[in-house]
Amino acid sequence: MSLAPRFLFGLSLCAALASCALPPARQPGVPAVAANAAALGALRATLPASVRVDPEDAAAALASFSASCNFALRREDASGLTRTSDWEAPCAAATTWPREQATAFFGRYFRPVRVGDGKAYATGYFEPEIRGSRTRRPGYEAPVYGVPDDLVRCWRDGTPEREKVGNPPLSRRTATGSCVPYYDRAEIEQGALAGRGLEIGWAADPVELFFLQIQGSGRLRTPEGEIIRIGYAGQNGHAYTGIGGLMRARGLLGSGPGQYSGSMQGIMQYIRENPQAGAALMRENRSWVFFRVLEGDGPLGSLGVPVRGHSSVAVDPKFVPYGAPVLLTTDRNEANGLWVAQDTGGAIKGANRFDTFWGAGEQARSIAGGMSARGEALILLPKAAADRLPR
Repeated sequence: MSLAPRFLFGLSLCAALASCALPPARQPGVPAVAANAAALGALRATLPASVRVDPEDAAAALASFSASCNFALRREDASGLTRTSDWEAPCAAATTWPREQATAFFGRYFRPVRVGDGKAYATGYFEPEIRGSRTRRPGYEAPVYGVPDDLVRCWRDGTPEREKVGNPPLSRRTATGSCVPYYDRAEIEQGALAGRGLEIGWAADPVELFFLQIQGSGRLRTPEGEIIRIGYAGQNGHAYTGIGGLMRARGLLGSGPGQYSGSMQGIMQYIRENPQAGAALMRENRSWVFFRVLEGDGPLGSLGVPVRGHSSVAVDPKFVPYGAPVLLTTDRNEANGLWVAQDTGGAIKGANRFDTFWGAGEQARSIAGGMSARGEALILLPKAAADRLPR
């Protein structure tokens, strides 16, 4: 879920809907957060005696770590905690290390480090699978669009010269050469892009498609059983609005009479029980996501390698090095254990902020939709990197 990083994958569902209890915002007078982990401060730590890493958990983490090595070995670490040379020994060993001895691998090549106070907050995301088709047919009427050729970056007509700083906004170039805002969700749903051959698929349920756009990637399952994997390809330039936040502000979420749960499931229930109001609510999120068909293994995270359920975690790379194992101990048993930093997202910002990936299917959907865990985080750094840090 970027927003938009390369594939949008790390946008946590709970945070994206803006319906869950997120960490409190910084209050006036409180200093701004540090630029990265090195500036914030990181200390060598001791693994608590009560923490036990499951062998299967460790084996999955070793496979994910090995897949991340190509990135760690050639990219500068934005967290400031590691150097590319620090990863050489563990990455070389990972290629041949027996998976059944994965726990010993992490014990030999890594040391636990606490970034800041180590107080962690974790949400969840998953790969949605919805009913779809490559072609339009009865019951499959919601278009899944690829990127249109008139979506460009340009300065809108009338923009003062003093405001033309940085990248121009995503916009639409008209036939007369004018630069105007791109079509929003309502205009696209009303047919602004119809008849241009942009459809890469068709969804059976527009509500499910809406939530797949929030996740930024997913799968279409055809009536014949074919799986079409689709991934984030672009966005229409309109700001994202979390409909859960709108519902909460309007008193629709809660535990009282007539209120709905703040989970994805509760929000979908409201939309289905109130179809007209629900459709209008979804259109208040003017953002629209365009997709492309993904071939081969997936889904892909920010490193360009497949993310794995129960193993991959999205992080802020300024505070956790990509490829680093992360040990979570939280108040949600499902989130506890060893993860590998392989993704990021627009809602995943700051130290000790994590978004756990749960794969595809109903169980993944259920866990990710309600995941909100708090506890402790330890980052496992290569020994050479950890040895440079104080205790």
